[in-house]
Amino acid sequence: MVNNEEENWTLVIDKKSNKSILQILKSILSYKDLLFLFVKRDFIAQYKQTLLGPLWFFIQPVLTTITFSVIFGNLAKISTDGIPNILFYMTGITFWNYFADCVNKTSNTFTLNQGLFGKVYFPRLIVPISIILTNLLKFCIQFFLLIIFWIYYFSISDSIIIQNTILFFPLLIFSMALLGLGVGMVISSLTTKYRDLSFLVTFGVQLLMYASPIVYPLSIVPIKYKWIILLNPMTSIIETFKHGFIGVGVFEPVWLIYSFFISVLLFFIGVKIFNKVEKSFIDTV
Repeated sequence: MVNNEEENWTLVIDKKSNKSILQILKSILSYKDLLFLFVKRDFIAQYKQTLLGPLWFFIQPVLTTITFSVIFGNLAKISTDGIPNILFYMTGITFWNYFADCVNKTSNTFTLNQGLFGKVYFPRLIVPISIILTNLLKFCIQFFLLIIFWIYYFSISDSIIIQNTILFFPLLIFSMALLGLGVGMVISSLTTKYRDLSFLVTFGVQLLMYASPIVYPLSIVPIKYKWIILLNPMTSIIETFKHGFIGVGVFEPVWLIYSFFISVLLFFIGVKIFNKVEKSFIDTV
């Protein structure tokens, strides 16, 4: 016997339904316990079955810094504006690693979680946000390592000066998180149809690093090319941090505002595209 009475559903998923950004973010808050569970899972599982475990949080930036110091500092003789090579490269690497990890890991959200997404409903945006928060914990650990090196070089060098722009530090972290999340969500949404894009992400992020002032200071870039480097939103974020933290770097408020605007814009674009794709990705992934 068929019951013709209208059923009262607590949740209806419809391709045609469009939620506002505010509604999407409010739905995330209602699943905050699941969000923290994902963060805990990812943080613990990341190095759980490795030989050195959490030590990789420290080893990776140290080895990269040493490599950059030898190749770019000692062999190529690229200027570091009077800052010790180790401190200069580690400052840039610490910031860049956070952004790169956010992009690389969020860009595979749909393909890596298709089994989970196909079984149970929850706001899919929780997964990329949990990646951003997990990487933030990793960033805090590596930033603590950077502080140790900073204290050492500050005690033996007169070239390191703290500037007032260090107060922008929370804004810089927030901008990087939005930028990495926005770019990652856009790429993740596109890879549901164009799987080969996932192979280009790591290479593209690596290439973008050399268009950022990581292995060189912005001050050595010729004036006629500087605007090209500044079009990269990460440039002003990294340069502002260097300016406040070690006293070198170019602080230009207009370009910092530009970076923040691009970060917010890409975040909103990423959320809208991600929310649209999540309704039908299971049919194409």
